[in-house]
Amino acid sequence: MNTGSVTIGFDIGGTNLRGGVVDAHGHIIDMHAIPTPRTAEGLEQGIISITQKLQREHNVQAIGVAVAGFLDAECSTVRFAPHLPWRDRNVKQVLEAALDMPVTLEHDANSAAWGEYIFGAARGARIWSLFSLGTGIGGAIMIDGTLFRGAYGTAPEYGHLQVVPNGRPCACGKTGCLERYCSGTALVTTAMENASNFDSPLAQTCMRAPGQVTGHTIFDAAEAGDPLGVHAVGEFADWLGLGLGIVGDVIDPELIVLSGGVSTRSELYLSRAYERYLRTPVGSAHRPHASVKTAKLGAEAGMIGVAHLAAGTRVHEG
Repeated sequence: MNTGSVTIGFDIGGTNLRGGVVDAHGHIIDMHAIPTPRTAEGLEQGIISITQKLQREHNVQAIGVAVAGFLDAECSTVRFAPHLPWRDRNVKQVLEAALDMPVTLEHDANSAAWGEYIFGAARGARIWSLFSLGTGIGGAIMIDGTLFRGAYGTAPEYGHLQVVPNGRPCACGKTGCLERYCSGTALVTTAMENASNFDSPLAQTCMRAPGQVTGHTIFDAAEAGDPLGVHAVGEFADWLGLGLGIVGDVIDPELIVLSGGVSTRSELYLSRAYERYLRTPVGSAHRPHASVKTAKLGAEAGMIGVAHLAAGTRVHEG
C-alpha cells in the first residue's frame, strides 16, 4: 500500500464516473472508472465502491466530488443536476456516513477552475473564467483567487443561456440552450441533422449505425477531411466563439480557459472560434480581448481541483 496521505477526486460526467487518487502536487497516481449510474443510489454506491477499491492500495484521507449541477450554499446538497439523477439530496451526508471520512462537494466547473488556478493554465490570473466543454457546458468565474458563486450558489450557467428561441430541447427543461449547439453531445446532434446533405464515410455511419457516432469520431472524421465532420466542427466552433463573446461582454476577463474532454481536440476548432469571438463583444475593434487557453490539466482538471479542495484548501464564498 502507498502509505503517503492522498485524497480521491471524483469527476462525474454524463458518461463516466471517474475517481482519481491525487497527491499534494496535483498528480493523479491511480484511477478507476465505471459508466455513470442512472439512479441516485447507484451513483452513490459507485462512488463508495471506487473509494473502497482505491483504499486498498492508498492511504486515502478524504474525497472530493465534482458535480455538474447546483449545490446549496453549504456545498452539501445537490439541488439539481441536469445530466445526473440527484435532486435535493444531501450527498455529502450520505457519503460521509458510508465511508466514515470527510467529503467535499463542489461544482464541477468550479473544481476544474480551482485545479487550473493552483496547478495549471490560470496561475497568476486575477479576473478570469473557465469554460468547460464536455457532455454539456460548465462555467466558473474567479476574481482575485476567489470563486464567484452568485447570491445563491448557481453562477455561472453559460451552457443554459438561450441562444436559439424554440431551438433544440435541453435536459434542463429549456430549449435552445448554448450547450445544445456547443458541446460533445451537440456535435453529434449537428452531424446527425446534416448527414443527409453529405456523401461521406461519416454521413454513412450517421445514417446506418448512429450508435457508433460520438464526438470523438466526428473530430477524427474532421481531422481526416470528411466533409460532414468538417461542417459539424465548423458549426461547433462558431457557437463556441459566440459563447466566448458573451463571456467577454459580461465579465471582461483577462483570460478564458477551455477545459473538459472536448477541449483536448481544440486544435481542430479553436482558431476559428477565437476569430468569431474577436468579432462578437460590443466595441470589439476598440477594446482589449481575453486570451483563450486550453486547460493545462486537460480533462482531469476537475478531479485534481476537487481533490485539492478536499485535502484542506478552502475557497471563500464570492
